[in-house]
Amino acid sequence: MREPILPAPERPDHPARGTAERPSGAGPSTAEAATPAGLPGADGRLPSAPAGLPGADRRLLAVLRSCGHRPGVALVARGLSRSGEHGALWLGAGLLAASVDRPRRDRWLRGTALIAGAHLASMGVKRLVRRPRPAPETYEPLVRTAGRHSFPSSHAASAAAAVVVFGALHPAAGRLAAPAALAMCLSRLVVGVHYPSDVAAGALLGAATAAAGRSLLTRAEAGR
Repeated sequence: MREPILPAPERPDHPARGTAERPSGAGPSTAEAATPAGLPGADGRLPSAPAGLPGADRRLLAVLRSCGHRPGVALVARGLSRSGEHGALWLGAGLLAASVDRPRRDRWLRGTALIAGAHLASMGVKRLVRRPRPAPETYEPLVRTAGRHSFPSSHAASAAAAVVVFGALHPAAGRLAAPAALAMCLSRLVVGVHYPSDVAAGALLGAATAAAGRSLLTRAEAGR
C-alpha cells in the first residue's frame, strides 16, 4: 500500500502571503518610484540630490514650482524668464535710458556695461561650479534654458546688478527695478530651472559686482 503524500511544512522564514521579496540589488518598489525627487517620501525623508544641497532648498523649490501649475502664474513666469535671458531686459532698459537721458548718457552706458559684466561673471562661476539644474523629470521646467548648469542664476545676477545701477543713476528707476527684479528671480523657481540657493547666490554676485564698479558711473562726470 502506497503512503499518502503529505504537504511540505511551511518554512518560518518565508515572506507573509500576498507579499514578495525583492532580490538584492533590485530597483525601488512601485511606491518608492512614485515618490518624486525633491519631495518627502512616505518615511518623511528626502530623496537623493546633488551633493551638499540642503533639504530646505529642494522643499522651497517644490513649493514655488507648484505655483506654476496655475495658468496665469505660469504665463507671467515664462514671460519674465524669457525677457531676462542674457540680461536682455536690463541691458535694453539701460540703453533706452542712455538714449533718453542725454546729459548722463555716458553714465547710463557705463552702468549698462556693469550689468553685462555681472552677467558674464555669473557665467564664469557656473563653469567652475557646474551644478546640474533641477531634475526635469521631477520639476518639469516651463522654459528652455541656455545651458545645463544652475549655480549661480545669471538672471538673478543681472537683475540685482540692474537694481544697484539704476538706483545709483536715478533713484526712481531703482525703485521701479527692485520689484521687477524680485519677480524675475522668483520666476526662475516657478518655472523649475533653478534652486533657491542658485538665485540667492546670483543676486549677491550681481549686486556685489555692480557695487564694486559704481565708481565707473561717476568717472565720466568727474572728467568734465
